[in-house]
Amino acid sequence: MNMTTNRMSPVTSISTTCETEQDIKNWLQYSQGIAAAMSKRMTELGLTQQMLAEKMNCTQQYISKVLKGKKNMSLETICKIENALGIEIIKGLNTKE
Repeated sequence: MNMTTNRMSPVTSISTTCETEQDIKNWLQYSQGIAAAMSKRMTELGLTQQMLAEKMNCTQQYISKVLKGKKNMSLETICKIENALGIEIIKGLNTKE
């Protein structure tokens, strides 16, 4: 019996890396701002990295990377941070002007 294997060509993924120096600076600024807001709120709530990780269902190591301000986070992760800490990171999306 002659069986043919159907091989699909690899799909080119969309690059998620910043391409210009200014993009990198902007991204780092946002990332560090999120980290600062998280750290401040964690202190206010008396939360450790481990406690926040448990609330977000992730690892303490991931929280550590986020708090260093160098982790590229998805919108889903930002939403989890907002919910776990009771803060608003992405503002203005629900405002009607």
